[in-house]
Amino acid sequence: MYKQTPKAGPGRPKNLNKRAAILDAAQVLFLRQGYEGSSMDAIALEANVSKLTVYNHFTDKERLFCAAIEAKCTTQLSQLFASPTDSAPDNLRECLLAIAHSFQALVDSPESLAMHRLIISHALSNPALSHLFYEATALPLIHKMEQLLTAIHNAKQLEITQPKHAAEHFFSLLKGSRNLQLLVGYQTATVSANVHQHIEDVVDLFIKAYQPN
Repeated sequence: MYKQTPKAGPGRPKNLNKRAAILDAAQVLFLRQGYEGSSMDAIALEANVSKLTVYNHFTDKERLFCAAIEAKCTTQLSQLFASPTDSAPDNLRECLLAIAHSFQALVDSPESLAMHRLIISHALSNPALSHLFYEATALPLIHKMEQLLTAIHNAKQLEITQPKHAAEHFFSLLKGSRNLQLLVGYQTATVSANVHQHIEDVVDLFIKAYQPN
């Protein structure tokens, strides 16, 4: 597993605006040109900073790539779970529908699809990047949903004795074969047209499956 970069010790503080610009530039170039096709020189140029500044913030390209993925995933996760997950919602179906729509919009977005294709293309040659990607995306997503489903179970809105498994079921049902079709570019227009009905069907199926006896 890839180890995170240790925090900087005492000394001149790093410019947070430049760091953010570097991360934004890295995300753009990595998704557009791939890992191998993106150099530190090109990222520095895109961020409008010097190459030395890039290396001062991130010691090598692998660490920059990992930081860019983590930053992107953190932003996406905060958008997906806008409401607290430690209490049961007032309207169960509307809550699940909101999460489902946000999740589907996220995983179906061109940016997300490009990121998945990029990670898959390096899964064998650089497994550390794949591990970090999974730990920055799927694990916190499932954990957040597990928290919410635990609260829903405690409020007796649904009977969910294994909330982690239920969270995995929820997102797996949403992705279905749709996400694979989009990843490989198969009948994308048809897949995109049916998304709203697909989401409603999944949420209703999920609620029915975990309805209290």
